[in-house]
Amino acid sequence: MSSTTLVHLMRHGEVFNPAKILYGRIPGYKLSERGIAMAELVAEHFVNADITHLVSSPLERAMQTAAPLSRVKNLTINQDLNLLEATNVFEGKRVSVGDGVLRKPAAWRHLWNPFKPSWGEPYVEIFARMQTAVEAARIAAYGHQAVLVSHQLPIWIARLGFERKRFAHNPTHRECNLASVTTLKFLEDQLVSVSYLEPAAALYKESTGGVGA
Repeated sequence: MSSTTLVHLMRHGEVFNPAKILYGRIPGYKLSERGIAMAELVAEHFVNADITHLVSSPLERAMQTAAPLSRVKNLTINQDLNLLEATNVFEGKRVSVGDGVLRKPAAWRHLWNPFKPSWGEPYVEIFARMQTAVEAARIAAYGHQAVLVSHQLPIWIARLGFERKRFAHNPTHRECNLASVTTLKFLEDQLVSVSYLEPAAALYKESTGGVGA
């Protein structure tokens, strides 16, 4: 058996979100038609990969994204609460620059500390739960590959943590597009590399959703 294990952190596809709110953990937000197509493209990308373990955040958009891969690889979709989207005090509100709740002075008290961050779940806690999910997947898929379907912020914080980088960052600089795949390569239990791919990049043009994904 090979001692090399790949754990792929996959972000869900585009969500139908015409109101463009920060939907966070609110139930009922599902993939758009484009998002479903994105999930299909990623399943095609992995068709010949040695994937033996599939895990998803319990939120609908993540489970939908995992579904095509589940069919292609004949794998059960396991659920892990550690892969959930981060909590955020602005959940359910519009947060677009110049167009939402962030223009209101009452919201500014939540923005005083970007290092924590003060508006939501602390980055250190996000990394701790993502690290737990990754380690469980690495063990379950030892010598093979695992796919974990999650959300933009948890995946990005996981990447920063595994690369031993600071958690504080500019959200517009996250390298974690829709249906993207961030891959952690382990030799035994040691991380040896991190890579990034966008299998659904052909569908990014004229995106219609994604706020708070």
